[in-house]
Amino acid sequence: MFMSCGDALFDMFAGGNEADVSSISLAGRIGGSALNVALGLARLEHRSAFFTKMSGDLFGRRIRAFMQQEAIDDRFLIDTTRNTTLAMVSLSPQGTPRYDFYIEGTADRSVEPNEVPSHLPADLAAIHLAGSYSTVSEPTASALAKLVAQEHQSRFISYDPNIRSSVQPDLDIWRSRIGATVPFATLVKASDEDVEQVFPGRNHETVLADWIAAGVGMAIITLGEKGALAMSSGGATARVPGRSVVVADTVGAGDTFQAATLSRLAETNRLSRAALDGMSAQDLGELLDFAVRAAAVTCTRRGADLPRRADLGLPPLSR
Repeated sequence: MFMSCGDALFDMFAGGNEADVSSISLAGRIGGSALNVALGLARLEHRSAFFTKMSGDLFGRRIRAFMQQEAIDDRFLIDTTRNTTLAMVSLSPQGTPRYDFYIEGTADRSVEPNEVPSHLPADLAAIHLAGSYSTVSEPTASALAKLVAQEHQSRFISYDPNIRSSVQPDLDIWRSRIGATVPFATLVKASDEDVEQVFPGRNHETVLADWIAAGVGMAIITLGEKGALAMSSGGATARVPGRSVVVADTVGAGDTFQAATLSRLAETNRLSRAALDGMSAQDLGELLDFAVRAAAVTCTRRGADLPRRADLGLPPLSR
């Protein structure tokens, strides 16, 4: 079983006539990087759970119902009367999203360290930490740091910094949190945009090598339409191109990449640091190519509508 931790929200897509500044229409879709990864894993037929604090408001009730519909385990949710985070999403002509968050005092930013489960199920193989605003917003940031420190010796830890500078513009805080989290992680994946924000001017290969030197088993940088590159602790490196698709938007593409990577690692019995260390360059390339292909499917759809196994030409997962 996987457990994803962090943000759960509604993406509110702005529409309407741009020339009419007196009105705006909004179309909402469930989102949040951490919840997207939990969804991606569930749609790829892996047992998937989610840990956060969840509102009892209209949006929170919809998220709970959605989790039940998608078979995402909700046993680790913490009830609260705080409101659900909302993200107002406007899209560039290329489908690149800009986020403006309504986030002060919201549910997923209010997890206290003493609310972190002290005992997790023995069949929980991997924990995914989606950075976004969750890892830099207190008290949730301290709660997730406690969880990772508590569990990293016995479970596979996946980490995506997923920078949201509109929420926390101080990039030194992001650098500090990345530096504190990477040594606990087995897998780190970041986008090239994130890397360029927090490590401006640095060579991608150098960033990957630094993360491997810090103890990571596999480090990946996604390159948008140009594909992805990766390095493993065993010295393997790989780079794959992107896929040419008609882009609706890129919302959820990185989360799809993460979920696809984790699912493929699980299905090839590589959810361990030792297994990552033994991967060849060919193994690494095949993994990246699969994740890129899955992310490309999401890019053809509006919002974080992640693919199912059939969408990727995969047979049902045998248990």
